[in-house]
Parts: sequence; structure tokens; C-alpha cells
Amino acid sequence: MGTYTIKLPDVGEGVAEAELVEWHVAIGDPVQEDMILAAVMTDKATVDVPSPVEGTVKWLGGEVGDTLAVGSALVKLEVAGEGGTNEPDEDPSEGAEKTGDEPQAPPKTGASDADDGKTASQNIDQLAEKAARPTTNPGAAGAGGPPRKPGEKPLASPAVRRRAMGAGVDLRRVAGSGPAGRISQTDLDAYLDGGAAPSAARGLVADTSVTDVRIVGLRRKIAEKMALAKSRIAHITYVEEIDVEALEELRAALNRDRHESQGEGRPKLTLLPFLMRAMVIAIRDQPALNALYDDEAGVLHQHGGVHIGIAAQTDSGLVVPVVRHAEARDIWGCAAEVARLGEAAKTGSAKREELSGSTIT
Repeated sequence: MGTYTIKLPDVGEGVAEAELVEWHVAIGDPVQEDMILAAVMTDKATVDVPSPVEGTVKWLGGEVGDTLAVGSALVKLEVAGEGGTNEPDEDPSEGAEKTGDEPQAPPKTGASDADDGKTASQNIDQLAEKAARPTTNPGAAGAGGPPRKPGEKPLASPAVRRRAMGAGVDLRRVAGSGPAGRISQTDLDAYLDGGAAPSAARGLVADTSVTDVRIVGLRRKIAEKMALAKSRIAHITYVEEIDVEALEELRAALNRDRHESQGEGRPKLTLLPFLMRAMVIAIRDQPALNALYDDEAGVLHQHGGVHIGIAAQTDSGLVVPVVRHAEARDIWGCAAEVARLGEAAKTGSAKREELSGSTIT
């Protein structure tokens, strides 16, 4: 048996790294040729990485959210071969190469250390989460008695119950040191001295848990781009109310004529194509709106072509495919291109060049 190393390919011209957004395989999985191993993202495009060979996954080069350099090892497969001797590494631009008999990282387990791809901070976070996680039986007794069964009413004298009620304490959260977990005044004092926050009402328990959700993939790119735009360009908001009743009547009439004369050959008109054509006309009078400011060169690039970014909601988040040269399209042409790009964005088949290069949104 031998080891076959699949390296991260060049997923776009001039791109030096990509973010790992999804694994399609796990350690120990059998892999067929052309089977998708992982999805990586650069800028706004998500690219699937297939396997060029058959084998079994023995090593993964990162976790979801990690940024990997082009040419770095992505997956290592155990493949059929005599002697386990493979060709040495070649040019890093190769998408997949064979490596020598170097020691391989063992499969990850629940007790894996930093060599398994986990950072020290992630290990610390996991330990902290484990320590903060409530026990299976929140009403467990102290050292003086066995724990109460889940759902069992805590044992306490009427005096202890009255005092706990006045303090807003849920006795189910107090560990008892007496027989069968019986709660004494001393146990209640220890609970109150421990700084536990009393409940607002009987049966109500404050939830102090915090869930950390790692922002990866498209959501992180959107956050980075929005922060960058906010820091470089002054933002203004202008609102004007417009009566579009006549426009809606025209749109309905055109859709009626389309259905009667063209059948399903033309796309249904929404308001977007009309807004796109209105933007084209407005830019003729205000070309500075269709421009990009280069703060490093101190130059404003005014574009002749009107490339309009159209936001589209997908399962992975908001993406902005680009309708190129809207100035050269009529209403029907704009509608057809919006429909095509919207479908490509939702299915994940949009090309990188279709998701970049807008001059106005």
C-alpha cells in the first residue's frame, strides 16, 4: 500500500489561498475517482475539489474555516501499490502528487492533540465548555449522601423550603449533604454564599450558557468586504417615495403579451429589469456613480460598461452575481440574464467571473 497526497489546486488566477468550507469525506472513508472530497472558497466562488484516484482517506489537511495555501496538502489517501514507494513531490501547482514513505499522521480521535490539526485555543475552548456543561443530574447531592434521581423532588424541611422560596432559589439546583441528598440550612447557605443568582420565579432557571458559532465561508467574506467598504467609502442613505402604479400596469401588460405571443420563450418580468434599465439611463447623466475609487493610487476609475450586481439569497448566504453590460441589453435581456445567474447562484454552479467585477449594485 502507498500514500497519495492530494494538494489544494489553483482555484483561481492569482489566488494564493482558499478557505475550507466543507468536507465531503472523513478519515476511513473509501474514495472513488472523481469523487468530491472538499469544497473551498476564494472571494465569492465555491469550488469542489475531486479525487483523481481511488483509495481510502487516512489524513485530512484542516478543519472547516481554516485557510489553506495553494499547493499545500489537502487530503492523503491510502492507495493500492507495491512496496509503498511513491514519486517525490513535484511542482506545488500540481493538484495531487505522490509522496515518499514519510511518517503519516494517525487518524483523528476524540483525544487527538495539536498535531491532529487542532489549535491550542480550540483545545482550551473544548475543556472550558466541558467544565461549564451542567451535569446529567443538576440536583446531585454533596459528599454526605447519594445523588437524587433525575426529576425527583428535593428533600428539605419546611423551614428550608420557605427560606429558599423567599430567596428565589430553586432547590433542584442545590446539592444536599444529608441522607438521600436531603438539603439542610447549611447546604442552602453554601449555595447562596457561592454567588448563585436566584431564580426570578419558582420553576424558572436563568440560562447563562454561551454558544460560539464559528463564522466561516461566505458569511466571513461578506463581513470582511462590508467592513472594508465602510472604512474606505463614506456611506449615505437617500430615500424618496415614488408612485409605481403605472409601471406595475405596464409590467403586467408586458407579461400578458409575453405569455400570449411568446409562450414560455421569454422570462417573466419583475421590477428588477426596469430598475436596471433606469440605472443605465441615470448613469449616462451621472457617470461618477458607475465608478471605483482606488485609494492607493488616488484615482477614480469611471467605467463605460454598466455591470450591475444583483443580490441573490442562497442556502450558503447572500451572493451577488453580475449582469455584465446592462447598457447593451433591453428589458427582456436583463430579465433573462437575472434569471440565469440567480439559478446558477442558488445551485452553486456560478463561475468565479460571474460573481465579481460589478461596477454598481
